[in-house]
Amino acid sequence: MRQLAWVIGARGLLGRAITRQIDGRSQWERFAADPIPWGSAQAATAQARKTAAALFDEAAATGCRWTILWVAGAGVVASSAEKLDAEFAQFRDIFDAIGEESQAAGAASNGTVFFASSAGGVYGGSPNPPHTELTPPVAISPYGQVKLRMEEAVAQFSGQYGVSVLTGRIANLYGPGQQLGKVQGLISHLALAQFSPRPASIFVPLETVRDYIFVDDCAELICDAMDKLASVTQSDGRTEVTKILGSGVGVTIATLLGYFRALSKGHPNIVLGSSRLSSLQAVDLRLQSVVWSDLDARELTPLPAGINATMLDILTHVQQPRSLG
Repeated sequence: MRQLAWVIGARGLLGRAITRQIDGRSQWERFAADPIPWGSAQAATAQARKTAAALFDEAAATGCRWTILWVAGAGVVASSAEKLDAEFAQFRDIFDAIGEESQAAGAASNGTVFFASSAGGVYGGSPNPPHTELTPPVAISPYGQVKLRMEEAVAQFSGQYGVSVLTGRIANLYGPGQQLGKVQGLISHLALAQFSPRPASIFVPLETVRDYIFVDDCAELICDAMDKLASVTQSDGRTEVTKILGSGVGVTIATLLGYFRALSKGHPNIVLGSSRLSSLQAVDLRLQSVVWSDLDARELTPLPAGINATMLDILTHVQQPRSLG
């Protein structure tokens, strides 16, 4: 059955990649939606309610299943607790509005929802890596704590309104199009530093381990997982799933710098330093998914190839008089 998909956060790195995936899938159709006005909590909720109602109406009229993919979010590890609390309140209000509209339309059993969470955020204090979906999450930063609150709100949404949900705990996402105004995205900041007199700052030990997944690989995995969620829902009814979305490969920052050295044929333009945020970063964040692991049996973009694509994208922007943000 065809899926009518509404991407919330379609202008972000992952949102654009998911949009490309949807446009390339014969059984998916992108639902045309006006952007949510994030600057006003009240206006954002009103717009989400209006769009959700239109989505459910169109899905019913065309005989499609509907799916909502939440890949929005302005928060990062450096964000203040006040800003993260405001983001959570807006998130909760929008999900309540979507749930109420699905209930009014009798649409709950005909749809699915994806929520993009952060593996690094929720497992920041968890011991004994590699972490799996069976690892109890331990957040050590306000960012990670708010991600866990959002995950809980999504589970409550599913139980209250009867909608199947997939929470994706995403590894370190990278690729062309990263918003460099955010204090995140190490690979993109390292790439930018190669074409800039300003070095990239590294505030954690070089033996710090992360799992990096190329954005297009992640988008493909998400859409495949949502197809599976729709199939399971049709056969078994409402379903809640939490899955780690990553490469399953741990890479140290030292190894990452080695790739940059090989690709640029020069020393990475970096400076080592310290930051109060270092205590909010785990040294070892290896990940391994044990949920729906059949979906992970796929070829992923090799890290050197993904870094090269990111560098070429940034070089294109550096050579043009326009913003990188």
